[in-house]
Amino acid sequence: MLYFRNRLFFSILLIVFVGAPMAGAEMIRVDPSIPDYAKTGMLAGTLNSVGSDTMNNLMTLWAERFKKLYPAVTIQVEGKGSSTAPPALIAGTAQLGPMSRDIKAEEVNAFEKKYGFKPTLLRIALDGLAVYVNKDNPLQQISLDEIDAIYSKARKRGFSEGLEKWGQLGLTGDWPARSINLYGRNSASGTYGFFKESALAKGDFKDRVKEQPGSASVVQGVAEDRYAVGYSGIGYKTSGVKALKLSAKKGGGAYEPSYQNVLNGKYPLSRYLNLYIVKDPKKPLSPLVGEFVRFILSRPGQGVVIKDGYLPLSAEVVASELAKLGEKTDSKAQK
Repeated sequence: MLYFRNRLFFSILLIVFVGAPMAGAEMIRVDPSIPDYAKTGMLAGTLNSVGSDTMNNLMTLWAERFKKLYPAVTIQVEGKGSSTAPPALIAGTAQLGPMSRDIKAEEVNAFEKKYGFKPTLLRIALDGLAVYVNKDNPLQQISLDEIDAIYSKARKRGFSEGLEKWGQLGLTGDWPARSINLYGRNSASGTYGFFKESALAKGDFKDRVKEQPGSASVVQGVAEDRYAVGYSGIGYKTSGVKALKLSAKKGGGAYEPSYQNVLNGKYPLSRYLNLYIVKDPKKPLSPLVGEFVRFILSRPGQGVVIKDGYLPLSAEVVASELAKLGEKTDSKAQK
């Protein structure tokens, strides 16, 4: 699973450039070594994107920018959860399957049974998953073992007790007797699956988690509930919530969910945002799908990633993904 555990991997990604404002005071812009996008000839037709709710707004922004280049193209975006992407690709009702988690073995098997080959994975952005509390909550940081003890029945990370009250986390004043109200995503969500594997060590969630249909809904719930905690993408932060610093173990070094900390491997909950497509290795890719993907992996396409609150890829990762399409970074897309 590509969850940024390899420090060597991060040496490739450490190309950060000052330019556009990001989370907090952090500044970053797209790696200028990423190819620009050059418009091709006339394109017409319809693309359907079905999958991740986390990526719904990002896919919509890309679709809007792409339509400005190609007015005769229509892209329909539906985001009901990552688990909806593989069935849509298999049924042929979607050509684009955005997923905020890696595809599961059984999903690959079902895809391969239909097509005779595996789906093509394209990494299209980076994200960090934040743990949010209400803006009035005095808590500043938390560890993964404490998060596990808050959310999971199993406590597979080995914390000594289940955490049910805010006083167990050291809060004082009117907080100690208050229950920790849990917000999270539903099981169709890739964010749900990523959090379960990475934060809960695959342990089962407690029954009292208030499952929300979307990432923004989690943050809104925490903003409206003074005693709540929730998890959602970094890009969904609002003024009504606080993103906690995270450490791997209680008492260990805690790091903010910033883009720099995602890049350098210090932040514990980081991931790729993925796009799966149907690409027959024996046939050329559909021109419409191909051009849309090339746009996503271009300099302006990765600029959209920043505008939506996520982290753009490095030029090395872009080159790797273009190679899956038979492209090179010195292709026609580069000026």
